[in-house]
Amino acid sequence: MWAAIRLLRASRVFGTIFLSYFWALTWSRLWPSRCDTKERWSKLHKRNARRMYKGFVRLRGVYIKLGQILSVMGTFLPRAYVEAMEGLQDDVPGQSYDKVEASFKKAFGKLPTEAFATFSREPIAAASLGQVHEATDADGTKLAVKILYANVATIIKVDLRVLGWALKLYKSFAPIQQIERVHEQLADMLSRETDLANEAKCCERMAKNFAGDPDVLFPKVRHEWTARTVLTMSFMDGVKISKKDALAELGLDPYAVATKLTQIFYKQLFADKFFHADPHPGNWFVQRGPDGQVRIVVLDLGAASEVTDNLADGMLDILQGLMTRNDDLVVRGIETMGFVAENGDRELLERTVRKYFEKLLNLNITDFGKIDPKMAQQLADVEVRRDELRELMSAIAYPEGWFYVERAVVIMFGLSAQLAPKLNTIHVGFPYIMKFLQERMAQRAARASSPPSTAPAPPARTTTAPPEPAPAADAASGT
Repeated sequence: MWAAIRLLRASRVFGTIFLSYFWALTWSRLWPSRCDTKERWSKLHKRNARRMYKGFVRLRGVYIKLGQILSVMGTFLPRAYVEAMEGLQDDVPGQSYDKVEASFKKAFGKLPTEAFATFSREPIAAASLGQVHEATDADGTKLAVKILYANVATIIKVDLRVLGWALKLYKSFAPIQQIERVHEQLADMLSRETDLANEAKCCERMAKNFAGDPDVLFPKVRHEWTARTVLTMSFMDGVKISKKDALAELGLDPYAVATKLTQIFYKQLFADKFFHADPHPGNWFVQRGPDGQVRIVVLDLGAASEVTDNLADGMLDILQGLMTRNDDLVVRGIETMGFVAENGDRELLERTVRKYFEKLLNLNITDFGKIDPKMAQQLADVEVRRDELRELMSAIAYPEGWFYVERAVVIMFGLSAQLAPKLNTIHVGFPYIMKFLQERMAQRAARASSPPSTAPAPPARTTTAPPEPAPAADAASGT
């Protein structure tokens, strides 16, 4: 019964929003001089964005996660939605202790108070899918115990059904090809974030990638109290990375923190090709090292993902194109990544990309503090006629795996700019980019020189089934 009620409530939220746009489109066609104006559409976007935010807060669960994604991804929705969803980045209220206690007992046949010497009834962090409680073992070691909410799998199933319906309706307004992949990859992300045993493997995998850097820390998994719905890890101290006042109390320069954070992300994306796909501020803690250096604690690796080969090759072309001011390489990279729809207007898309590339080259990126909102708006403007906009959207496909990369890049560089507005992140990442370019070019040369194989090609690897160990999440943040 509760599932049917939830389905109706979610359908009402989306239905109200879509009906308001339907009537707005109808009136704009009947009375364009009065109803089809930028001001009226702006007001409508803001009103519907508030409706969506309030609906997501009431529904919680998957919708909190979706709102967090929309708050950092402006790919498909007007800016008003991004701004409205920003409030969902903060921690949401936790659920009652009785519910998480029942989940723990179902996993291990014991109550949390029987498994640990102490177990706090109040969560230290709560999010859309679960929450984290502090505990200690018999030796007095502090632990973080992440527990998923009860019935979370059923809730996800119901919510994804509604979101699939909403995306189909949205496609009638914005005909982006393969937009269904957003739904598929959101479902994949949620399935991985609700498998905490898999999350533990990802945490250990990434910890191995940074084994040579003592200033990048990961919690250690306690496997005896880890299962699909429970993850027990060492408790990690530190201050939230976005708290500048707390960083100042530690005597740490925000620019040093932002530099270290950016280096970590470039290494993940270009050297390891296994990156943190949910790097919001709550998933990074900062410590002061023994010599006063910045130490970063990495948390919440449930959505950790691999960079697929087509994205890596496409990024290689784009990076080379930017460095050599060659727009042909940029266009080829976008096509290699999978952004060009099979039956779309390729000429219009290519023309738009070349215009955007020209504007990008004229942008002053030596001082990120000087990029004001007006300049950013000009850069975002695709400069196509209104009657061409729908054709342009039809020419764009949504590449597999891009959901994770785009989300991570937007969050990471937004966080870096918040900490250190004038930090040149391109300069910081240059060594990693050059290493990546050398490796990919060597791989291309090897493929070109090797004789063609007569054996059937293996199936393409996707983000939903990466090689062992498969992606997973963290314990201490409760995402």
